[in-house]
Amino acid sequence: MAKPRKRIDKNNDRQLTLFDLLVKNQEDDNAPKAGSLNIDVEFRELISEELKKCPYSRHHIAGRMSELTGTEITKSMLDSWTAESKELHRFPAIFSPAFCIAAGSPGLIDFLGRKAGVFVLPGKEALRAEIQKLLEERGKINQGIKKRKALLGDMERQSR
Repeated sequence: MAKPRKRIDKNNDRQLTLFDLLVKNQEDDNAPKAGSLNIDVEFRELISEELKKCPYSRHHIAGRMSELTGTEITKSMLDSWTAESKELHRFPAIFSPAFCIAAGSPGLIDFLGRKAGVFVLPGKEALRAEIQKLLEERGKINQGIKKRKALLGDMERQSR
């Protein structure tokens, strides 16, 4: 059965750009509100959603995670970590990278990053962001050089 394609909002009414997210983040109070980081239910639902949309079975994901971590992870462990009724069973954060690789989605780490107030970028995008940051730094350095050259020119004219 073919997997339904995600629809991207053609009108851009609901889909936020990275800039919109940054502005929204700045507008929000930087200090988290009491209890706002109790993400247990949201986290379990996210893992469940990631497992549902993944083309692999839970057995396959558990096996791949076991291979990547060197720790035995079973399908029943995945089931316990996502079940709301198993309040004492928590998904260990140390398995997050392995889960993302096994499921083929960075959604889990992206979610945790957003909750911590940071953005997670995949390899190419991270390099593009780093290049942009370096270009901005170079621009600031060039501006500083121009200002100092102008000041030096003014000082030389005044000493004549």
